[in-house]
Amino acid sequence: MLTTTGTVPLTGPLDAAALHRAATPLAVTVDDETRDRVDRGRRLFSSLRHGEGGERAIYGATTGFGALAGYAGRADAADQCDNTLAHLGAGQGPDLPLEVTRAALLLRTWSLAQGYSGVSVEVVDRLAAMFATTFSPAVPRYGSVGASGDLIPLAYTTQALRGRGHAYLDGHRMPAADALAAAGLSPLVLDGRDALALVNGTSVTTAALTLAHDTVRAAHRALGDLTCLLADLLGCDPGFLDADLLDAYGHPGATEAGARMRDALTGTTPTAGRPLQEPYSIRCAPHLLGAAEDALRYIDGVVAADLRGISDNPLFFPRDERHDGGERDDREAGKVVHGGNFFGQPAAFAADLLATVTAQLGNLAERQLDLLVDPARNGGLPPMLATAPGVQHGLQGVQLATTAFVAEIRRTAVPAAMQSLPTNLHNQDIVPFGTQAALRSYDNAQLLGLLAGSLAVGLRQAVHVGARRPTAPRCARLLDALTDTVPPVDPDRPLDADVRAATRLLLTPDQP
Repeated sequence: MLTTTGTVPLTGPLDAAALHRAATPLAVTVDDETRDRVDRGRRLFSSLRHGEGGERAIYGATTGFGALAGYAGRADAADQCDNTLAHLGAGQGPDLPLEVTRAALLLRTWSLAQGYSGVSVEVVDRLAAMFATTFSPAVPRYGSVGASGDLIPLAYTTQALRGRGHAYLDGHRMPAADALAAAGLSPLVLDGRDALALVNGTSVTTAALTLAHDTVRAAHRALGDLTCLLADLLGCDPGFLDADLLDAYGHPGATEAGARMRDALTGTTPTAGRPLQEPYSIRCAPHLLGAAEDALRYIDGVVAADLRGISDNPLFFPRDERHDGGERDDREAGKVVHGGNFFGQPAAFAADLLATVTAQLGNLAERQLDLLVDPARNGGLPPMLATAPGVQHGLQGVQLATTAFVAEIRRTAVPAAMQSLPTNLHNQDIVPFGTQAALRSYDNAQLLGLLAGSLAVGLRQAVHVGARRPTAPRCARLLDALTDTVPPVDPDRPLDADVRAATRLLLTPDQP
C-alpha cells in the first residue's frame, strides 16, 4: 500500500516544498471551489468558440500550431489532440530525473486548476489522481527552447498520460500503457484545447529551477558552516568577521553572512602563529557568501513568481475578471487573450545567475579542500591528510574528484539566456532557452552538494590526523555529526559513498 508524503490543495498558492514532495506519492486535492473555477473557464472557452456569430478562431482549438496557426486545424476534437501532440515527439537524449518530471506535472496541474486555460474538470481530476501513485512519464532531456513553453518535454508527459510512449512506475521504465494499468490509472482522453494547455507552459523550466535553487541554498548554508569549522580547526583569528568591518563593506548579504559565521564561531580560541591575514578562501568567505546571498534573493523572487504564475496561451478570462485591452471580448461571457505567457525569460535569467553563484561556491569549496590537504598551508597536517603518506593516500582521490566537479560546473556555466536562435519559420524569432539554463543549473547544484560533502569529509579526516578539536561549540557539534556519519580514512578505502553521506547530512534542513 502506498503512503503519501503530504497533501497539496489546488486552491491556494503552490510552494517549493510541494515540488519536492511530488517526487513520491502525494495527495493532490481538487475541492469544489477548484472544480467550479475550472468548469467556468471551460464553459467560457466553449461559449467563445461556438458563439452566436459562428465558430471563432481560437489558437490550438480551431487552428494549426506555431508557424501553421494561420491554417485550420482538424475538425474532430480527438484528432485535434493528436494534431497537437504527434509532431512534438522529437525529443532526444536521456530521460529527465523523475523528481523534475513529477514536479513539472504538479506545476502544470496547478496552473490548469486556476481556471484560465479552458480545460475540462476531468483533466485536472485525473492529473491529481496520478500523484497518489509512483507513475512518472519518461521525458527526453533535449528539445525545448523554453519559448512557447516546454513544448516537446511536456508533449512526452501528455502522451504518457494517454498511454503512449514510455513511463516509470516504482522506478522501472516500461511502456506507458502498462505503467498506467499497473498504477490503476486510465489513459487521459483529451481534445485540442486540453492537449495544448498541457504542453504550452514553462513547467519543466520552473520545476528544474526551483529544485536547483533549493539545493544551492542548502549548500550555501552548509559552506558557511564548513568555512567556520575550517577556521576553527586551523585556529584562525575570527577578526575577518568583525561586524564593523563588514558593515563598512556596505553589502547586506555580507553583513548577514558575517553575522551567521560569527555566531557559529562563538567561543573559538585562535592559535598562536597563524598568519596576520588568512588566505582569501577564509578571509573573504563572508564577502563571497554574502554576494551569493544577495543573488539568491533575486532568484527567490523569480521562483516565487513562477510558482504563482499562469503559464499558457491563450488564456480565458470570465467577464468579472476581464481587463481592458483583451481581444475577442464577449460582453456576456468574457474574453480570450492570445499572448506570450509561456515565455520563460525570467527563469532563464535566474537560472543563469544561479549557475554563476554555483560556480563560485564550488570554487570556494574546492579551494578550501585544497588548502586543507596541503602541508604548506594546513598548519602542519600530513599531505593529503593521509595517516602514513605514501603507504596511505587519504583524501587524494577526493581532491582529484573535486577538481573535476569544479571544471564541469565552469564548463557548463556559460549563460543560456543569451543564446537565442530563431526557429519555427520565425514565429519563434527570439527564444530564452530557459529549459537548458534550468536543467544545467539542476545538474550543477548536485555537483555543488558533492563539493560540500567532499570538503566535509576532509574536515572530519583533518581531526583524525592531528588537527585540534573545534573550540566553538557549534563547530564541535558539526564535527561530531560528521564523525558519526563518516569513519576515519585509516586505511584507504573508496570514499564515494562517504562523500554522498556527508552531502545528505549537510543538505538536510536540520543539520547541526
